[in-house]
Amino acid sequence: MHKIALATIALSLIAAPALAGTNEDAVAERQAYFKKLGGEMKPLAQMLKGDYDAAAAQQHADTLAELSTKDISALFVEGTSNADMAGKTEALPAIWEDMDGFAAKYQAFASAAANLKAEAGKGKGQLAAAFGPVGASCKSCHDSFRE
Repeated sequence: MHKIALATIALSLIAAPALAGTNEDAVAERQAYFKKLGGEMKPLAQMLKGDYDAAAAQQHADTLAELSTKDISALFVEGTSNADMAGKTEALPAIWEDMDGFAAKYQAFASAAANLKAEAGKGKGQLAAAFGPVGASCKSCHDSFRE
């Protein structure tokens, strides 16, 4: 089942050009999506450094997990890497050169976000333990696929 999901993501990333509109639209939507992810991560990280609020932690984790289920294939249209868009994006051409690897990293993020959703409201220790893999999955993708 896992291999089917990765294949579906990879195939949909390749088919994305027909879905997104202009390249500029795809980049703008992509950047807005990742900004939303960061907007949910930041308060969780702040709670780990300061006061923990179970309800707020759960709300941010729920939203992050929901966002991680989004089909982002239409956001990664051929021709929208930083090499193609002259500085309008930080997406490296490596995404399109290794769609399977990119899809696997996104799946790892989605899995970590689902676990975070299950643990965030249970206590600061559980939040910390579940938040680490989410951050690591983000870093892993950034290291490979973002300028």
